[in-house]
Amino acid sequence: MNTALKITAFTAGLATVFGASYGIGHATADRPPKQSTATHAGHTSTAAPSDPASPGGEGASGGAGHLPGGLQISERGYTLSLGDSYVTAGSPVDLRFRILGAGGKPVIAYQPAHGKELHLIVAPRDLSTFQHLHPTRGSDGTWQALAALPAAGEYRVFADFTPAGASQGLTLGADLHAAGDLRPVPPAATGRTVTVDGYRVTLAGDLTPGRSTRLSLAIAKDGRPVTDLQPYLGAYGHLVALRAGDLAYLHVHPDGEPGDAGTAPGPDVTFTTTAPSRGAYRLFLDFRHGGVVRTAAFTVNATDGRAEAASPSLRPSASASPDHAGGHEH
Repeated sequence: MNTALKITAFTAGLATVFGASYGIGHATADRPPKQSTATHAGHTSTAAPSDPASPGGEGASGGAGHLPGGLQISERGYTLSLGDSYVTAGSPVDLRFRILGAGGKPVIAYQPAHGKELHLIVAPRDLSTFQHLHPTRGSDGTWQALAALPAAGEYRVFADFTPAGASQGLTLGADLHAAGDLRPVPPAATGRTVTVDGYRVTLAGDLTPGRSTRLSLAIAKDGRPVTDLQPYLGAYGHLVALRAGDLAYLHVHPDGEPGDAGTAPGPDVTFTTTAPSRGAYRLFLDFRHGGVVRTAAFTVNATDGRAEAASPSLRPSASASPDHAGGHEH
């Protein structure tokens, strides 16, 4: 990962009002976690209408360069094609999809980003869970990954990738419908501090619409600051922000990187990002310690003054599982 911050404005249809803060821990394996949770670090995916590598060429985005990523199933001449968008909740789902390029042909050549050709995010509309998966690709361009869909409802699938020869990456989004017994849960309260698996994570900083702002997250365990965070996907932490109402996805990398002689392995992990608008945002921080990747989630409101704790329609959840060799690397 470059030391310079990269911000990904990434998803589509993030309809939900972000609810209670909660802590989540999630294994770094490329398989469904015990409970779907957050884990993702992407790259800049704003559209580039003049990108010569885009199948559609200049103007193919139709003005989408001004939109956050992931709000479209097609962009810059590329399309996210799900094999089956109607599934059943409650058990692991075998997701299969393709990225189609010029002439509707599957894309089979990619530029790796953080060790992977493509990063897949799966999140329900209520943002109660959040998964970052690394699917495998067949020779025909078909991608495959197991996703955990613990509850019925509407989900959004995001593919974050850079086609070979393209000057920029992009993020495409598609809806996934999970059948089952849907039972909405009232929102829980949120705050600046959450606890996940014995770790206490405290958020400092605010989101201000249209302005670059710094967020700092301090990690402690048993009352002591954690100063030996382990690198995960080339960084000491990864942050994803999802906007309520349309699932617009902001991906933010931390300031600095392991081994740059200036970035400490905790307790603070800092990020700089820009909220595209006022409203509620759900923040998911991934960090690794003791061989396990955990995720802490916060809900904040981006206002013209400051980002305040929000309490919209989101249900908290948590889980953790051990890291393993060859796991969730980007």
